Amino acid sequence: MRRLRLHWKLMLATTVPVIVVIVGIIWLAFDQLAADYFMVLMDKYMVSPTDTHRAFLTAVHRYLLWASLVALLLAFLLSYLLTRRVLRPLSQMILASRQIAAGNFAARVDAAPGDEIGELGTAFNRMGDNLEQLERLRKTMVADVAHELRTPLTNLRGYLEGLSDGVIPPDKQTLDMLQQENLRLVSLVEDLGQLARADAALAYLERQAVDLPACISEILTLYRMNFEEKRIGVQTRFTAPATVQADRDKLLQAIRNLVENCWKYTPSGGAVEIVCTRTGHAVRADFINNGPGIPEQDVPFIFERFFRSDPSRSRDAGGAGIGLAIVKQLIEAHGGRVGAESRPGTTRIWFELPA
Repeated sequence: MRRLRLHWKLMLATTVPVIVVIVGIIWLAFDQLAADYFMVLMDKYMVSPTDTHRAFLTAVHRYLLWASLVALLLAFLLSYLLTRRVLRPLSQMILASRQIAAGNFAARVDAAPGDEIGELGTAFNRMGDNLEQLERLRKTMVADVAHELRTPLTNLRGYLEGLSDGVIPPDKQTLDMLQQENLRLVSLVEDLGQLARADAALAYLERQAVDLPACISEILTLYRMNFEEKRIGVQTRFTAPATVQADRDKLLQAIRNLVENCWKYTPSGGAVEIVCTRTGHAVRADFINNGPGIPEQDVPFIFERFFRSDPSRSRDAGGAGIGLAIVKQLIEAHGGRVGAESRPGTTRIWFELPA
């Protein structure tokens, strides 16, 4: 019903005023021209123009009224067809929005670029794409969280039932196994807590002057033994002093996640390079490691929550897919941006912060 009202409003707004104005102008013009014409006749031929003038105006007005009615009908017809064509994408958007509201995020409209309606349709389709992607990630996240919780909880339940039934001896190896599964649960809950804190980082930033290269060196010192254990060579290249206004603790958390990412996904005997440069009014840090690389179709999604390029990876091998999502939230909370590039043999993950 709304669409019908809008349709008729557009028709009335585009036809009736125009027809009325045109008819009024022609009506007045004929009246004035006829009066002037008959005044000339009266002066030239000394003829009384009253009856002739009245008959002429009556005939002109009658034909003008009929012409106005025909013009009005044609204008209504053309306006109806044109406005219907213009409003068709809006009608599709109404139907598509109802489908999206009902949970069908695949609904789209036929958007023809070139005008404002087409741009609106394109924006609507882009919104639908984003909503569909978010819904897919949400379902994946719920499935991943359930999987991550199910595995350690199932192991704990099995061992505890075995201990309760006396099938498994309560020796140190069994207790160590229970402790390991418990730590896995604690680690997952901590990751979720970090993600929640990263979401709220913008409201709790305590900015101060922070030396970015010094922060990177501090985290590398903490992970030095991890890199040595895998015989990974680490090189740093800090080309210029790079001081940023940032919350030091949150910046250290983002750097730690990136360094841990390099350590996890660099094969034994590989190499890691960390570069810090100043570009205009920003400071950029690049974390580069060799390895199998990330599939091209997965690169745009690696900063999404719980996204893992290889879904079959275990948590021990690849984590829960939260680390880079936390990095993105923290860096963007500082007004910066993140990105990734990958090709076979090399992966580069970077962030920029305002200087």
